[in-house]
Amino acid sequence: MSLGEFDLIAKYFTRTVTRAALGVGDDCALFSTSPGMQLAVSSDMLVEGRHFLPTVAPDRLGHKALAVNLSDLAACGAKPIAFTLALAMPRVDERFLEGFARGLLALADEHECELIGGDTTQGPLNLCITVFGEVPQGAALLRSGAKAGDDLYVSGTLGDARLALEAFRGTVALAGDAFERVRLAMERPQPRVALGLALRGIATSAIDVSDGLLGDLAHVLRRSGLGAEVRADALPRSDVLRAMPEALQRSCTLAGGDDYELVFTAPPAHAAQVAAAAQAAQVSVTRIGNVSAAAGLRLLDRDGRALPNTFGSFDHFKA
Repeated sequence: MSLGEFDLIAKYFTRTVTRAALGVGDDCALFSTSPGMQLAVSSDMLVEGRHFLPTVAPDRLGHKALAVNLSDLAACGAKPIAFTLALAMPRVDERFLEGFARGLLALADEHECELIGGDTTQGPLNLCITVFGEVPQGAALLRSGAKAGDDLYVSGTLGDARLALEAFRGTVALAGDAFERVRLAMERPQPRVALGLALRGIATSAIDVSDGLLGDLAHVLRRSGLGAEVRADALPRSDVLRAMPEALQRSCTLAGGDDYELVFTAPPAHAAQVAAAAQAAQVSVTRIGNVSAAAGLRLLDRDGRALPNTFGSFDHFKA
């Protein structure tokens, strides 16, 4: 006998909560934040064929569904506390559900983020998570906080997820180990929550790279009313991507998207604190340019010469 809606919730997604006053099973989840704290909330939807391929392993899909939401909290400097899951699927597939739940809840446990409710229905495979975090009053990292003269940084490496997509599309050929490395970046991104927390009081602004470095950075510059210079050849990339043609490297790192690294700004005087925050979070950070008072985003090569900016940003209704 196949599972019904409430049976599958009970079997795969009902858990004892410790932070929430009330979790899965009622009309609303109930929880309180600490005194002096602000609630940070973000929702992201993943649609099969749009955000992930049907070949992805269920446990990796569960991981990524939560990871992309935790990345938003990281960019805000917020500590994860809880999330809800809305799941549409064509039919009850227990093999899929077991793997999906395992990947989802393993990452949730890693970040002490409780599943407290949601919804399930029949339909095309579609995942929507709403995540809740808390941050001290006035301490959130915002897109609007950049200052002229700030250094511009990015965490980790960029471009591997887009390289994996190109490999799936057949536009590039990768050997087995190289393909698996970039595929892992695409299917199991690591949200930089620890870095976001460590950067509170150090960084002046932040955003996560979901739609491409230049497109996401443009949001920060627009909200802050500033411009920036980006050293294209300084962008951190993996050995796999470095072996690709230069034009492909630049396309993947500047506009590839799906990286879920943090792009942030900080005053030059905070350089040592940025390095300490990165060390504490156990993630590399790279200075890739600086914020300027002059509007516009300018790309420079390794010799400081201007490069044409022909790179677009991902748009769900234009891609």
